[in-house]
Formats: sequence, C-alpha cells, structure tokens
Amino acid sequence: MLGINKLILQLNDRMLFDEISFLVNPGEKLGLVGSNGAGKSTLLKTIAGEASVDKGNISKPKDFNIGYLPQELPLYDGRTVWEEAETSLGEIKQLQAAIDDINHQLAEREDYESDSYLKLIEDLNFNTERFNLIGGYTYHADLEKILQGLGFKAEDFHRQTQEFSGGWRMRIELAKLLLAKHDVLLLDEPTNHLDINSIIWLENFLKDYEGAIVMVSHDRTFLDNITKRTVEIVNGKVYDYPVPYSRFVALREERRQLQMQEQKNQEKEIKHTEELIEKFRYKASKAAFAQNLIKKLDKMERIEIDDDDSRKINFRFPPAPRSGKVVVKAEKLGKNYGEKKIFGGVNLEVIRGERIAFVGQNGQGKSTLVKIIADNLNHEGHLELGHNVTFGYYAQEQAKTLDGNKTLLQTIEDAAPEDLRKKARDYLGAFLFSGEDVDKKVKVLSGGEKGRLALCKLLLFPHNLLIMDEPTNHLDLKSKDMLKNALLQYDGTLVVVSHDRHFLQGLADKIFEFKDGQVKEFLGNIDEYLEARKLDDFRQLEKSKEADKIAKQNEPKEKSGLSYKERKQLDKDLRKAEKQVDDLEGSIEALESELKSIDAQLHDPEKFKELSKDADFYEKYEARKKDLEKMMKDWEKAQEEFHLLEQKKAELDN
Repeated sequence: MLGINKLILQLNDRMLFDEISFLVNPGEKLGLVGSNGAGKSTLLKTIAGEASVDKGNISKPKDFNIGYLPQELPLYDGRTVWEEAETSLGEIKQLQAAIDDINHQLAEREDYESDSYLKLIEDLNFNTERFNLIGGYTYHADLEKILQGLGFKAEDFHRQTQEFSGGWRMRIELAKLLLAKHDVLLLDEPTNHLDINSIIWLENFLKDYEGAIVMVSHDRTFLDNITKRTVEIVNGKVYDYPVPYSRFVALREERRQLQMQEQKNQEKEIKHTEELIEKFRYKASKAAFAQNLIKKLDKMERIEIDDDDSRKINFRFPPAPRSGKVVVKAEKLGKNYGEKKIFGGVNLEVIRGERIAFVGQNGQGKSTLVKIIADNLNHEGHLELGHNVTFGYYAQEQAKTLDGNKTLLQTIEDAAPEDLRKKARDYLGAFLFSGEDVDKKVKVLSGGEKGRLALCKLLLFPHNLLIMDEPTNHLDLKSKDMLKNALLQYDGTLVVVSHDRHFLQGLADKIFEFKDGQVKEFLGNIDEYLEARKLDDFRQLEKSKEADKIAKQNEPKEKSGLSYKERKQLDKDLRKAEKQVDDLEGSIEALESELKSIDAQLHDPEKFKELSKDADFYEKYEARKKDLEKMMKDWEKAQEEFHLLEQKKAELDN
C-alpha cells in the first residue's frame, strides 16, 4: 500500500497542495486528473521521490518498487534498443550473478553438513525463487513482447537508440518500466508518443498489469479503459471518486451543484446574521447577543466552489496578411533516413484559406513533412512556399523550442517585436499566466503550461500559415477547446497534425492520409473521412486489420518458439540470403550481357575472323555458357532458400 499523507506545498503565494491525502492499494488503477498547473505532474514527482514538499510524507512498505515515466526524460546514446531496455533489469542481473557465484562455491566445497554450506543452500533457494518471481527465466521473451507491442520491429532491436526520434526513445523508456514489474507505475501522459496500435496494445497490457498504476492522461477513452478510480486535484485539495473518468465527470458536476446550493444557503445565512448584528449592535440590552453573532460569523468557514475552471484562456490569432493563392506546393517530394524510406513521390498543393489535417500512424512521416515545410529539412523533390507566405510553427516537442533558463516574461519579451514588448504581461495573462507566474523559469513548467506558452508566442506576429504538430498534446480539455475556438476564427491557412478526432471535427476541411510511404489526399472533413472508411473513432484506425496481429504480438515467444538471439540469427540469415540472391542476379546479368555481345560479334564476318584467330576461343565461349548455367542453378537454390526464410519470418510477424 502506498500512502500520500497530508502533503503541503506552497509555490509563491499559491497553495499547490493543502494537506492532500489518499491511499493507493495494491493492484489498484487510478486516474489523476485536474487542469494544467493543478499539480498532477508535481504530485507524481513527489511520490517518485524526485520532488519535495513543505510538509507531509509518502509512506510505503520496505522494498516497495516505484516506476516513474515523466513527460520529459534525459535520453542517453551509445546502446542498442535491446541493450538500453535491459538496463531496467538490474535486480535480475544481480540475482543471476549471485546464483552463479553460489553454484560455483557449492561445486568446490565438500563440507556438506556445515552451517556455512547450509547457509549457501538457503541463499540459493531464496535467490532462485526471487529470480523466478520477477521474471528472470522469461525476461527475454517478455522484453521482445513489450518492444513489439510498442511498435518496434525485430530488426530495430539492435539499432542504436540515437537513430530514433524523441518519441520512439520515450517508448524505450516506457518499455523499461513495463519490463521491470514495479509495485506501482506512475505514468505522466504515456500515450503522447504512441500511435493507434500501440495505444491499444498498452491498454491491454496495463489492464492485466499486476501492480498498481497512478496515471495522468488527457485521453478520456484511455482512462476509461484502464482506471477504476479517479482522484481530482483542484485548488490545492483532492477529491476521490471510486469510478472511471466518464462517471467521475457526472459526479463532479453533481458535487459542484451541491456546493453552489450550500454556498447560496450560507450567503443567505451570512446576510441574515449581518442584518441582526447591524440591528442590535447599538442596543445595550442586545450588545452581548450582537457580539456572539460577530464571533460566530468570524469562525464560519466560507464555502468555496472547488472549481478552477472559471479561468479560461482567451485569445485570438492576429489577422492573417494576404498570401498568394498557392500557399505550399510540393512535387515528387520524398524523404529517406539512410536506407529507410519515410515517403516518396508526394505531390500536394495547399490553397489559401484551406484547413488541412495530416493523419496516420506514427512513423509514417507526418511530422517529417511539416518539418520540411517549416524548417526546410533536407529532402528529395521540390517544395515551394507561395508569394508573401509567413508561417508560425508549433512544434510537437516544446521542450526543444523553449529556453528553460528564461522566465516566462523574458521568453515573450525576447520573441516579441519592439512595439509589443510592453504588452508581454497582457499576452501572458490571456494564457493564464499572471502575477508572479511570469517570473517562473520555463524549465519548471508542466507540459501543458509549456504548450500554452508556445501558443502565446504564436500570437506575437501575424502569420498567414499556421503549422501545428500535435498541438493538443499535454493540453487539458479546457485548453483544447479554447485553442480550437481560436483556430476556427483564424482567417489564414492551417496545416495540423493530430490523432484527436474531437479536435479536428469542424476544423479541417481536407485530409492527407500518411500510410505505407505514400500521402493520399481526401477531399472532405474529418467526419466524412471517417465515414468513408466506416470508422467511429481514430482509435479504431487500422484496428480491424491489425487486431489479430497485435494479439499475436502479445505472445511472440509462445507462437514463434524463438528467443531474441534466435530471432536475431533469423534476420541475419535472411539478409545474407537476400544478398546472395542479389549478387547472383548481378553476376548473371553481367555474364548474359557478355555472351550477348559475343553472339553479336559472331554474326559479324569481320569480328568472327578476328575471334577465330584465338585457338582457345570456342573453349572459353563454351566455358562461359556453362558458368551461366551453374549460376542459374545457384540462383534458383538461393532464391528458394530466401523465400523459405522470408516465409518463416512472415509467419512469425503475423
């Protein structure tokens, strides 16, 4: 059992935690909710031991293991995906070393009746049981299952971590947590970097997770599918609901209505008491009575509505300068990272005033394409911005675009044109940053607060093209609605990357779908796009096609019967066979070309005479023809072997 006991934390003049307390029971799955800045991430950090409070404590049993996934992590290079994932297996590695050492000692000793020998036997039994309990005998299969479930392919396991984007490297960190089998998992927005298939897999995994889970997420469906209890942080207090998120919303509204009624009744009582005090204050016979009423009023605890939703983001994008008719034009656009093709042959045209959504699974090139447009990322083909196009870019990873050592005020003042610097506080106020908030360092902000600050920067200059890459990540539901309303009023051109159906409804009027290295245009809004594909939700995208595949990926060891090393050897054999086929095809092509040239010369009388002067010509000619026959047989054999290996791999993957 994990106990959060009377935590108190004051930040400047704001009470973030006001003696908050609750328990997390073994195996319990709990959703932690509240507006951006309410303290959700800070509470997770406190439980994880990475942040301190003014008063209170976290109680837990001895040897209680806590796993923590923050929104942002320091990432390290120099290891493969598999090696990095294995770093979470410290206890397994230690136990394995201890077991090996004990077995070595036992093999060299003969004092079978001694106390020290019996102690070794006892230690061996204990370590072996613990090793088995935490998955020491199955961790290879477990790790393979988890990595594949999170979207990694077998050939990715031995790639260097630095070859992957920040989002994919966060998946590695998540894999490490899932593998370690902690007593409780603290997850801060775990779905931010996951595609549809991976979200579905993670939902199923967490449903069956034996440990407890405390999770922050702005994905309603994800919360409902996993959690059975909801704890809300609001105005420094916590309210505990033994229900999933969707039911919590209804109960919270009931609580607010009750509070409002109680507050109304209290105000009536206060008004009546004040009238009595005023009536009797100056009457000698009633003076004591009036004083009692005053004391009663002073001691009365005023009822407050526990709701910080009264503060709302209020902003509009500046009017867009007029651009040319064609805002963005791409012809035969392509992008490769090394030998990996992201997409190719892309032709698209963005017309002034269009609202375009890029949709599709992670890794298909959505963010890559917006980076090509916004950052002029190296690419194949032709890309051109139209006449008088000025764009604002909201990047997916805000931590990389904001200077953590600057204050909020410095961030806006430094980014603003000279005539707007005096209004920096007003701009920040529109995004709920007021008073001493503006003097905070950016690095202490939550993910949602950084998102709001990045949006604030976009308002400093008038743009006629807005490029937004997953702008709803880290934003609470209220902030999402405010952003959507502002974009609906924006009179420029919009390109947005998002998996959020509710955000895109009524916002996008043209869809570009990224899939299998291609980008296809769909003329219509998001509802029409979903209806055309008979989908009810983005979370179901590809689900019908991939359901069986995902189910099989959940049990790769049982289905394939192959360990990681065996799978790695299979991939190596497949690459070797493919290379052999390619080499033979190249040699055959060259030899066929050579023989074709000789045959042509034999039909030329002059060339024939010249060739006939060589006494060994015909022997050499026949030998080359035999070489070709042998190559063809070798090719048939290599091709058959390649197909067999390819079929074997396909069966494992499916």
